[in-house]
Amino acid sequence: MIKLVLNKIKIDENRNEQIIVLKEETGSRYLPVVIGVAEVNAIKLKLSGINPPRPLTHDLLLRSIESLGAKLKEIHIDKLEQNTFFAKLVMTRNGSGEVKVDARPSDSIALALRAGVPIFVVEEVLEQAGISEI
Repeated sequence: MIKLVLNKIKIDENRNEQIIVLKEETGSRYLPVVIGVAEVNAIKLKLSGINPPRPLTHDLLLRSIESLGAKLKEIHIDKLEQNTFFAKLVMTRNGSGEVKVDARPSDSIALALRAGVPIFVVEEVLEQAGISEI
C-alpha cells in the first residue's frame, strides 16, 4: 500500500469534470480521480475550515460511525475497473478487529479529510492510473 496525500483539486472546464489529484507521500506519482460536484464541494468546505451549522452528509456518516463505537482508521483505493475506482473504508470497532466497507473514492476522501486519517492506494492501481506530472 502506498500512502497518498491530497495535492490539488482541478476543474476541467472542457469536459465539465472535477478532478481530485492525490500524490504519493514519498514519491513523484499522481493519481487523478474524477469526482462529483457534491463531493468536491464537501472537500473544499472542509479544506476552507468552514463548519456548517448542521452536519452535511459526510459529517453525518462520520458521526454515525463514531456513535456506533467504531473509528475510521484509513482509506484504501484498491481497484480500478473500466475506468472506475473502488475504495474501502477501513474501520476498527471496540477491539473486534477491522471492518472494511465498500465506498466510492470521492466519499472516502471526503471522510478521510474530516477524520484526519490516511489514504492508501494499492500499487497495481497506481501503476494503471498514476501519472508522473500534472
